[in-house]
This record gives sequence, C-alpha cells and structure tokens, in this order.
Amino acid sequence: MKKEDSQVVLGLRENWRQFSLLVLINAFVGAMIGLERSIFPKFAIEVFGLESNFAILSFITAFGFSKAAANYFSGKLANKAGRKNLLIFGWILALPVPLILAFTGNWNWVIVSNILLGISQGLTWSSTVVMKIDLVGEKDRGFAMGLNEFAGYFAVGIFAFISAYLAQEFGIRPYPFLLGELVAFLGLVLTLLFVKDTRKHVLKESENHSEINLKGIFWETTFKNKTLSAVTQAGLVNNLNDGMIWGLLPVLLISLDFSLDQVGLIAAIYPTVWGISQLFTGKMADLFPKKMLLFWGMLVQGIAILLLPLAQGYPLLVIISVGLGIGTAIVYPTFLAAIAEATHPQQRAESIGTFRLWRDLGYAVGAIVSGITADLFGIISAIILIGIITITSSLVIKLRMPDQIKFLQTN
Repeated sequence: MKKEDSQVVLGLRENWRQFSLLVLINAFVGAMIGLERSIFPKFAIEVFGLESNFAILSFITAFGFSKAAANYFSGKLANKAGRKNLLIFGWILALPVPLILAFTGNWNWVIVSNILLGISQGLTWSSTVVMKIDLVGEKDRGFAMGLNEFAGYFAVGIFAFISAYLAQEFGIRPYPFLLGELVAFLGLVLTLLFVKDTRKHVLKESENHSEINLKGIFWETTFKNKTLSAVTQAGLVNNLNDGMIWGLLPVLLISLDFSLDQVGLIAAIYPTVWGISQLFTGKMADLFPKKMLLFWGMLVQGIAILLLPLAQGYPLLVIISVGLGIGTAIVYPTFLAAIAEATHPQQRAESIGTFRLWRDLGYAVGAIVSGITADLFGIISAIILIGIITITSSLVIKLRMPDQIKFLQTN
C-alpha cells in the first residue's frame, strides 16, 4: 500500500472540510432546479402560449429521462473516470441552460435546455452523493445523506421562492434565469479549485470486505434483490408524485386565482420542509429500521396528495405542503442509506446509479401520466391517481422489503 493511501481516514469528522464543501456544492445543484420549480408552468403559458397540461409538462419529461440516464452512467463511470471529473463535466453542461431559457423564442430549445439540465443534475448530484458516502464510511451514512439532501432541497425551496419573486417584480424572464448562470459558474469554480476525488477512500473501505463479482448489479438493484428492488420502486414513485407536484400544483393554484408570488411560496414550502427535515430524518435512518421509515414516509406522502383536491384555502394548502415535505424527507436519505448498507463499496456507485436511474425516471413517468390524465379527466383526477399510486408503493415496501437488510452478493 502506498504511504498516501495509508493516510486516508474514513469518517464524517475526519473529512469534515471536504464534506462541508460538497454540501455547499450540492446546494448550488439544487438551486438550479429551484429556479424552474414555481414559475415554469406560467413561463410555458405566458411566453409560449401552451395550453395542454401534457405539453406544459413536456419539459419535466425531458428532464426526467435525461437525468435518469445520466444517473445510471455516472454510477458506471464513477470508478473509471473519477467522481470529481464527472462533477466538473456536469457543471460545464449546466452553463448554457439559463441563457437558453432567458432568451430563446422556441419551445424546442426549452426542451433541449432541460435535457442538458437533466444530464447535468444526474452527474453533479450523483457525484456529490457518492463522494459523501465514500468519505464517511459505514458510520453515520444516514446522517450524511440527510445533510446532502437537506442542502440540495432546501436550496430548491429557497430558489423556487426567489425565482417567483423576481418573476412577479421584474417579469418572468430574463432575471430569474440569469441568476442560474451565476449559480452554475460558482459551482464549477468551487469544484475545479477545491474538490478532491474520493476513489482512495473507496479502496480504503474495500480493505475490510472480501472481493466480489461486479456483474449483474443492475438486475439485482432493479428486480432480484428484495431490499434494493423495494427501495428502487419507492424511489420511482416518490419522484413520480414529485413530478406531478412540480408540474400541476402551480397550474392548480393559478386556476384558484392565487398570485404568482403566492404560488411561489406554496411551491417553495414543500421542498424547503423536505430539505430542512432531512437534518433530522437522515440521523433517524441510522437509528431506526429503514423499512419502517420508508413505509411511513411513502404513506404520509400519499395521504397528503389525496388531501390536495380538498384544499381550497391558503392555510390548508400550507399544512398539506408541510406534510408532503415531511413524508418525503423521511424516505429520501433512507433510500440512499439502505442502498449503501446493502452493497459492497465497489458495487455502491453503480447500484446507487441504478437506483437513481429508476428514481428519476419517476419525473418523466409522473409528468406523462399526470399530464395525460389531467387533459382527459381533469387535474383533480390526476392528483387522486398519483396519491393512490403512492400509497400502493408504501404497501410494496411493507410486503416485499425484508426487516433486516442483507449484504448483496452477486453471482
């Protein structure tokens, strides 16, 4: 073993500087999504004259497919290309996105920009997740993922509100999107100058594990392994309902005559609560059974979604948004902690990439299913359908996932 490798130490406290930097960078990653979160449906209607819910949600479909693919390939490439290199490339792809959105007059370019954004998000978010897991080792993984997801989704909520405020005060473009250009530039500069790759930490942790076959991870994670496949389907459904909330909640609120800044505030509450709560739910994933947390988190989400059609007033919408944020916060760090616990260190990046492939396909599936349902039967019917699917997912966790997580052994 090389001397420099022997000096590699695993642990959150031991690597707090790099870990904190990656938390900050993930906040920038989340901010790029937040800029679209509250204003995009109105952007589609006001600037491009779109009326079909399916057409309006087409940007989420493009984003979901491209992010899902990037998640998977980032998992496969993480060990070969290096985590830092993937992070850098992800930020480079993000740079043209805000400029396209700020100035294009063609909806097809909006779709192209969201394809780029999806690839960028897949590379940047996946890289920061895997690097944090690499740094902390086996202890405090749930807490580490809670901090990571807190930073990302708290930034989503904050920038959803900021973009709505800028749109209300100065027009829907260019200023909300130009803010995204600054965010992408800062994320790239911080990565280039200060981030260090974590492949040595993977090798260090692997010393305590036997050699393992790295083939068949995709199928184990997707279908065969009961723990991994149960977590994966729940991840897909979680983002399926998030895709519906992202696309249809602003449309619903606008139809109820809420102003754009009110829409921005309600749309921001859900990801903000989701982000902040993960400071606590991440640690819960280290202390409580992961199956229990995943079941109750998905169930709470489903109930909150089914209550949305009943909410006509501002106070109840706020309460439902808080409940939805808490339910999502319970499952999000637990997803990643469960995947990490069930996989070998050298399997982990690909297994997480596979999970994130299916999870973020949920955005596309949610946008397609809810968009078509809303066009055919109305927005309320689309919301009820997604709520039922989410509750069904909680039952899959209850019935399929083992009580004790077993270490994955591929054949």
